[in-house]
Amino acid sequence: MCSYAFAISAEYTQRMMELGRLLVIFGVALVVIGGIVMLLGRTGLPLGRLPGDFLYRGKNSTFYFPLASSVLISVVLSVILFLIGRMKR
Repeated sequence: MCSYAFAISAEYTQRMMELGRLLVIFGVALVVIGGIVMLLGRTGLPLGRLPGDFLYRGKNSTFYFPLASSVLISVVLSVILFLIGRMKR
């Protein structure tokens, strides 16, 4: 009975370590992406002000929908990930 409890506890510990590593990787990725976004903001690129980015300002509210910027970022990321996938083959 004691060996069964040890097996469950070892498996649980291993899974928690994997989860911890995954969370650290996601955290580092978010920091890197945040840094890239901050640097891009300083370059003067018109992301967020492209034709096709909708902005509505009412009396007490503002609605902003960056459609063109979202499509552009999606296309760029798709090309980058495609090229990375191509290089790994």
